[in-house]
Amino acid sequence: MARGPRYNLPYRRRRKQLTNYKKRKAYVLSGKVRMVVRTSNKHTTVQFIEARPQGDVVLTGAKSSELMKQWKWNLGTGNMPASYLTGLLAGKRALGTGLQSAILDIGLRRASKGSKIFAALKGALDAGVDIPHGVEILPQESRIRGEHISTYGVALASQKERVGFQFSRYLDKKGGPEIILSEFDKIKQRIIGEEKESLKVEKK
Repeated sequence: MARGPRYNLPYRRRRKQLTNYKKRKAYVLSGKVRMVVRTSNKHTTVQFIEARPQGDVVLTGAKSSELMKQWKWNLGTGNMPASYLTGLLAGKRALGTGLQSAILDIGLRRASKGSKIFAALKGALDAGVDIPHGVEILPQESRIRGEHISTYGVALASQKERVGFQFSRYLDKKGGPEIILSEFDKIKQRIIGEEKESLKVEKK
């Protein structure tokens, strides 16, 4: 890295806002597996990663796109309920590999109280993975289930064009925005139930 009395060029990944090397060093020195959560407007990715001399190794993980392909969740993969379900699925898989604990890695994102990142964390916690956290940072249960989405959709009921545009996926399921609540509960129970069965098969 170029240096000088008035010139100090940051590392490439820091310039591109991909890596905070101070945090990265602390994570590596801790010797613990990291639960890496990355979110966008469309997707959430959760991975359990171990730092090794040859580089990072992904032990297991889950993507919100899997919810549509494998679990028949068709109500958006970029919202808070989807983030929670992705964390729950990743957590169940982590337990299946024998992983019991981890530390949270949110990258360069700010720790915003009740954000989708912490919805994914709540999912992993509910799966049974031990991850240090402050309870106050987690989203409310109502937001995790999508009650805010349902309430907003019902409030737009009189504006048929907006409802049809913003909630087309919900209408395709022959229901309104409020259907997200029952769908969330159904998919959550399916993930918990089917992952338990897969763990039993693996142990045999």
